[in-house]
Amino acid sequence: MASRMFSRGVTSLVLLSSLASPSFAGGLERGGYNIDQLFDNSRFSVQSGATYVMPQRKLKNVKDTKASDGLGTNGVGGGSTTADDTENYWVPYLGVKVGFGDAIDCLGDYSTPFGAHTNPGTDWLGVNNNIETKISTRNYGLTCSYRFDMGPGQLRFIGGGFYQMVEGFKTRLVAPITTPPASLIYDGTGRLELSDQAWGWRAGLAYEIPEYAFRASLVYNSKVKYDDLTGTVDLTEVPKAVNPANKYLGVVTPVYGSAEAPDSVELKLQSGIAPDWLAFGSVKWTNWSVLQSIAFCPKANKGVVACNGSTQLTSLDLFYQDGWTIGGGVGHKFNDQWAGAVSLTWDRGTSQGYGSQTDTWTLGAGVSYTPVENVEWRLAGALGIMTGGESGTFVYKGKTYGDDVSYSFDDDLVAALSTSVKIKF
Repeated sequence: MASRMFSRGVTSLVLLSSLASPSFAGGLERGGYNIDQLFDNSRFSVQSGATYVMPQRKLKNVKDTKASDGLGTNGVGGGSTTADDTENYWVPYLGVKVGFGDAIDCLGDYSTPFGAHTNPGTDWLGVNNNIETKISTRNYGLTCSYRFDMGPGQLRFIGGGFYQMVEGFKTRLVAPITTPPASLIYDGTGRLELSDQAWGWRAGLAYEIPEYAFRASLVYNSKVKYDDLTGTVDLTEVPKAVNPANKYLGVVTPVYGSAEAPDSVELKLQSGIAPDWLAFGSVKWTNWSVLQSIAFCPKANKGVVACNGSTQLTSLDLFYQDGWTIGGGVGHKFNDQWAGAVSLTWDRGTSQGYGSQTDTWTLGAGVSYTPVENVEWRLAGALGIMTGGESGTFVYKGKTYGDDVSYSFDDDLVAALSTSVKIKF
């Protein structure tokens, strides 16, 4: 039988080993939602950490497949058939957990659950599809639980809410401007900017047997409905002479739209399997299919006509399928100061032949160091393979997308480093 100190020393490795891996997940996932600190045995704890992710997705065999855009094989900067698509990024986290009596625990946290940043630049043949796209979120959550004795352990009810903010932009080539003097003044690009904020909620159950370091939890995170996405479409770099009948060229137009951040369900399991040894695993479903083509329409038309594919000024095309993430591993407590863990995670790609988000396999490892009873330092790393594939046309509601560019990509590496410090009393 494992002791309660065993539970304190080793079960924290579940969070340690998974800090980096979720950052590779499909869709727009970055840090995701993580409330593991709520289960901390201390009355009070503060944890701060960050993960640095280095994806290395490289596009090749790029072809401009839409002759009507006038681009041909020129590109903005020459028209390369290869491109480095991804950018490195940080995933920060801050959490404060407080216990009230023997039954109630609450966790307030700041995180960046969703985001994306692709930056193939201006020197590739797909500039009419994308030059740079960046989406980021900020999430402020409060989650509480109530636990009581049941059988050999304790049952815990979990509930809470979170306030989420999103902002982003996309830049692409709208019309090639190749002849002077216009080419000395305009670059032919357009830029979409967007932002919104909304609320979400979570609910779940957990059952724990501390003597065996056993815990099973099931948590549902709701959709976040961005019903008031607002922003602008900036076409000041495209002169009206390109198409005098298009009133949106040469000006900045306020736009609006709507979208949803996906809901998710996650099952996590852990158990002591021998003195100072712990096994853990998780299965998560994320409803990424809520993100297909997001239409943005002129704000002047709001309330007059519905915003959809036939009335849009532009769109953000994602066409995701639902994501599945399955992982597991083992942790070991070496002594009162040092512990370690390893994990393996598979994440199903969300792209459906449009885009470059394919299946990812990730190996994670980490150590925790507790120099004194109230301080814990963690360092984790992960190395993964993003499987190869190709991107081309995709038909959605009878309309063909992705007919402007096609490309392929091989298996690519992704790596991450993560560190955090926890102070507890």
